[in-house]
Amino acid sequence: MDEAKIKAAAAHFEALVREQAERNDRIKAAKEYKDFAHLDHITIGVCGGDGIGPIITRESARVLEFLLKDDVESGRITFQYIDGLTIENRVKVMKAIPDDVLEEIKACDVILKGPTTTPQQGDGLPNIESANVAMRKALDLFANVRPVKIPEEGIDWVFFRENTEGAYAVGSKGVNVDEDLAFDFVVTTTEGTERIARLAYEYARNNKKERVSIIQKANVIKTTDGKFLNICKAVGEEYPEITTDEWYIDITTAKLIDPDRRTAFRVFILPNLYGDIITDEAAQFMGGVGTAGSANLG
Repeated sequence: MDEAKIKAAAAHFEALVREQAERNDRIKAAKEYKDFAHLDHITIGVCGGDGIGPIITRESARVLEFLLKDDVESGRITFQYIDGLTIENRVKVMKAIPDDVLEEIKACDVILKGPTTTPQQGDGLPNIESANVAMRKALDLFANVRPVKIPEEGIDWVFFRENTEGAYAVGSKGVNVDEDLAFDFVVTTTEGTERIARLAYEYARNNKKERVSIIQKANVIKTTDGKFLNICKAVGEEYPEITTDEWYIDITTAKLIDPDRRTAFRVFILPNLYGDIITDEAAQFMGGVGTAGSANLG
């Protein structure tokens, strides 16, 4: 292999290491979050996205406006409709989120967002980052929380997916060393893992959930998944009333469709990629990913 290409790949990796080290420092420095219960005014941004997105988002907003009627009429809650997150507009400006749209989003306290198209290799669209990933980074939405509850089947699950690290942190920044060799990168930090673990365990404690399951593949992905597992277990030791167990991602996908085993699960903590896969599988029990709700918190 050409030595210059190896050096170029190494320089690329060094730049990513510095970028992620800076991000980790920002996480350490910013640990305060809004307490929405005590805000005098809340702006809910409604952002339709692509495909089915505008349809289901508009209907969801209509339901919210009905449920929050008193707060809307008093002026405590207002709805702000945000256009411009379509794939056509994002391709036009060659950004995951156009600058003007991101500023509108940042001006809101809560975003009700529909699905967005993410270009993939070979589909003819340019290589722009996922709008979801970009939004999570820009707003530090570190936790994707998805409840799945079907009482008649004994299913009562809540998934805490780490949202800003793992295989997605630098998913558009892999490197083709040459025509034969390519790398992508997985990122795991202590700060990033501790905060998703603590959020999951606090939820379990406050809602009397007796079990937290840590999902990973630490027997093979030893460094990053191993770090994720060990940090989550350490946080779990601070909650002695909660049973902590650990499952590999592959067997978890099987056990969720096992009627004899799936009813024992309660709260899950997962790295980014595994969480994306498993929460989509779980959402199918409630009709599919297009209609099962989730929240991105940070």
